[in-house]
Amino acid sequence: MPPEQQSDVFALLSNPATYGPGIRHVRRIDTHISAVFIAGDRAYKLKRAVHLPFVDFSTLAARHRACLAELAVNRRTAPDLYLGVMAITREDDGSLALGGEGQPEDWLVIMRRFDDQDLFDRMASAGRLTRPHALALADAVADLHEKAALRPQWGGEACLGQTIDGNAVCFAQFIPGLFDAVATGRLTEHSLAWLVRLTPLLEARRASGKVRLCHGDLHLGNICLFEGRPTLFDAIEFNDEFACIDVLYDLAFLLMDLQAQGMGEMANWVFNRYLERTADFAGLAALPLFLSLRAAIRAHVSAAMAASADDRALESNAVAYLGRATAYLSPPPPRLLAVGGLSGSGKSRLGRSLAPLIGAAPGAVLLRTDVLRKRLMGVEPETRLPPEGYSPDMTERTYRTLCEETERVLATGQSVVADAVFAKPAQRAAIEEIGRRMAVPFDGLWLEASPEVMRGRIEARRGNASDATAAILERQLTYDLGHIGWHRVDSSGAKRATFGNARLYLGL
Repeated sequence: MPPEQQSDVFALLSNPATYGPGIRHVRRIDTHISAVFIAGDRAYKLKRAVHLPFVDFSTLAARHRACLAELAVNRRTAPDLYLGVMAITREDDGSLALGGEGQPEDWLVIMRRFDDQDLFDRMASAGRLTRPHALALADAVADLHEKAALRPQWGGEACLGQTIDGNAVCFAQFIPGLFDAVATGRLTEHSLAWLVRLTPLLEARRASGKVRLCHGDLHLGNICLFEGRPTLFDAIEFNDEFACIDVLYDLAFLLMDLQAQGMGEMANWVFNRYLERTADFAGLAALPLFLSLRAAIRAHVSAAMAASADDRALESNAVAYLGRATAYLSPPPPRLLAVGGLSGSGKSRLGRSLAPLIGAAPGAVLLRTDVLRKRLMGVEPETRLPPEGYSPDMTERTYRTLCEETERVLATGQSVVADAVFAKPAQRAAIEEIGRRMAVPFDGLWLEASPEVMRGRIEARRGNASDATAAILERQLTYDLGHIGWHRVDSSGAKRATFGNARLYLGL
């Protein structure tokens, strides 16, 4: 069915009477491959009868399959949003009806409506996104990736190579004009060089199950706050090349979008929570290329949108995305920062605040013994451990894991903030030795606060990975800490002052 032959379907769906009594207005939202009609508390999504290089919805059967596929892939993350698939039928009198008795004329995905202001891109613009939102969002993405079906026939060097080539073709459409041939040529050249260097890693990840049926279009506009939870929706169902990808390439779209919206701190929060859940450190070496490809795609898509709408703001966005794509491929060298201090000294908050400012995008990997200990015990970060979780053997194992993972992350080119009490001189010496062995700059911060301040902070904690209590602090206060050669930071005052002092010392 050519697009013009859907005109009667569009007319039906645009008519409030179609949806029954009480519906006085229908709002329509168009994209190049679909149209959504919002009526009452429901949204009705129609596939356009288009045949494009990346999707073919030209036949009724293809649109039906796509609706069923969309329902299936999105019920993984949004089962309460995606209600079903409904036919538009041709009745005996020649009229069209929703779910009538006649033959199917077209198909719809039926969704529950949500408030547009609860889309994450709208929430970001309004300053409504918070750290709890970021942590819950990272958990949602990690859950999707953990359960997603394996797709080893996709991904790897070949698929990313096609993406790089496709980007180059798309850039060429706007040269001369919006894009500079030298700049886009350099980006393509650098992308291919990164691809050659990363091919063994990409192929190993493909073989080991890291290429899965992901979301595929994981930007802020495809996430909403529904019933109090960050909910991923509108996953790609129509093109396996776009959806069957490395899990970190899927995450990279979200991280890049957050950074592009000026929310670098939140990008780091999502990044680190995701790694706390997955421990997928081995793939971090590919993250600069993944981020760059996401920004490059956004650049030429924005350029195409600008051309069709004659929109100067979109043109500026396209150029900015191109610059971002180029910058991702020249990351700064890694560095190692250790933040120590007794419980309640504020080290975890300071480490979390500094991490977005350190190293390659989206900032340093934050490795916390509080979280590592929980992972080693097989529980979630906020689950309180029994006493055996803090035995001398378990503590030694936790610090050993901290050092091992620090070295592993630094080897990928990503920076590390190591957050632990570091009460023993041997523990501080071990983390310093990693910096020397890996030939990366090392800084150590030792946070100090009065016992009253530390005790008050511990007692005020809620939903924290730390299990420290006031009684544990009292024991720590009796420790012989030995010589502390790290830079001492008085953290008794306001958090902003502590952060400012540390940032000044580190030159950030």
